[in-house]
Amino acid sequence: MGTVSALPFAFALDPARVGLVVIDMQRDFLEPGGFGESLGNDVHPLQAIVPAVAKLIAGFRAAGRPVIHTRECHAPDLSDCPPAKRLRGPEGKRIGDPGPMGRILVRGEPGADIVPDLAPLPGELVLDKPGKGAFHATPLDAELERLGLRQLVFAGVTTEVCVQTTMREANDRGYECLLAEDATESYFPEFKAATLAMIRAQGAIVGWTAETDAILEALA
Repeated sequence: MGTVSALPFAFALDPARVGLVVIDMQRDFLEPGGFGESLGNDVHPLQAIVPAVAKLIAGFRAAGRPVIHTRECHAPDLSDCPPAKRLRGPEGKRIGDPGPMGRILVRGEPGADIVPDLAPLPGELVLDKPGKGAFHATPLDAELERLGLRQLVFAGVTTEVCVQTTMREANDRGYECLLAEDATESYFPEFKAATLAMIRAQGAIVGWTAETDAILEALA
């Protein structure tokens, strides 16, 4: 076992039962001209965490531990995108509409791809998810069971939406969850700060948070 210097208290990391889940580090969210920027957001804070996420991925790969990537995207016919989600946002900038990197958040379009610096390796699990949480309408739970994982380290975007939703889903299923603080980000700094506080409130009610270096030190 390794001990991670974490909040609200130390996290006992089991190197034989831990995996990394990288949430939605996609071009549509991180790059200029993508869906995120089209909604009026500054993408630079999200771009700034790429080195930390890359370091975390490299550390898990070096330790021989599973790395799982998710992408929020939909079928080309949008059959998995309910109207309540499809019709949000300004006209012409909604899911499925044409964008600078292809149809917005549609599977197979360039904007739905993970940014090149974080590209999955052959054999790493990549899950396309139609919802905010990575368990909804995906085989994630079955894959985690197959891999023998009971602890999950999380990175990715955005902290308060897809990352937090997936952590809460995982927590409800009995997984111990640890979020890498410097490897997650939001378009809104106050949202990230509030989410970190919520996650670790009341004795880690959802999970723990820690810096990438502390996680990798315990993993090694």
